[in-house]
Amino acid sequence: MADKQISLPAKLINGGIAGLIGVTCVFPIDLAKTRLQNQQNGQRMYTSMSDCLIKTIRSEGYFGMYRGAAVNLTLVTPEKAIKLAANDFFRYHLSKDGQKLTLFKEMLAGCGAGTCQVIVTTPMEMLKIQLQDAGRIAAQKKILAAQAHLSAQGGAQPSVETPASPRPTAMQLTRDLLRTRGIAGLYKGLGATLLRDVPFSIVYFPLFANLNQLGQPASGEKSPFYVSFLAGCVAGSAAAVAVNPCDVVKTRLQSLQRGVNEDTYSGILDCTRKILRHEGPSAFLKGAYCRALVIAPLFGIAQVVYFLGIAETLMGLLQRPQP
Repeated sequence: MADKQISLPAKLINGGIAGLIGVTCVFPIDLAKTRLQNQQNGQRMYTSMSDCLIKTIRSEGYFGMYRGAAVNLTLVTPEKAIKLAANDFFRYHLSKDGQKLTLFKEMLAGCGAGTCQVIVTTPMEMLKIQLQDAGRIAAQKKILAAQAHLSAQGGAQPSVETPASPRPTAMQLTRDLLRTRGIAGLYKGLGATLLRDVPFSIVYFPLFANLNQLGQPASGEKSPFYVSFLAGCVAGSAAAVAVNPCDVVKTRLQSLQRGVNEDTYSGILDCTRKILRHEGPSAFLKGAYCRALVIAPLFGIAQVVYFLGIAETLMGLLQRPQP
């Protein structure tokens, strides 16, 4: 039982450290996922994750792959901290005298964790998506302008480079949303975010706990380093793919800018119907492998940091009495 009684500050610090490391490692793949999910059949800019990343580097430079990373790095600490700490909190209070939780109670704890985290997740995703997708919209406009110029000239002259439109920053987006829509502007897509994150946590946390338990050398002992990492990777990728259709809907709803001839949506049901009608069921799996590649190491790293107790070690060093 003692292992579960970890201080709240330690839980928050562990979650924050894990989030910062994970986001830094996998953010370019997350950018590719957003752009692949947002492109519709009218104007397909990218054919795959690698194609998206190569074209992004060519048109926006290496750091173009990290557009929106500052938002994630700022808010991922409270987001991951809330998620991990809330799950630990609910599991602790749902357990009876240290007995193993039933599958239903594990899912209930995950549901509580997913519900708590959307307080931070929704505005973070809202801002991140605008910044990530800005390059795709700009590239599409540039191509269409070049095509229009060639058409006007009868294909006789090369296209003239059009001036790049300024891309907004996270602070500009935040100010504009607060000024025009109030706090609700930052929480656009809240329902879709809940629809993604609650089922994700219901699948992830019980699956991780059971996979991690398989590698425990003895009852009450912590699993080895590699077992926690692999359990986090497997559980994270499985949960990510399972809820990918909800992630596609959420990404489309939270995107404020649209490309040429791309649909607009009024809500979750309207978005789902239009995707089915115009793009088919396979569209709900757009970016699924990217999302699995993002979530697997992200949660693998998170669980390793969490189970190693890095924050407890740091706090112990700070609290050690001076000689």
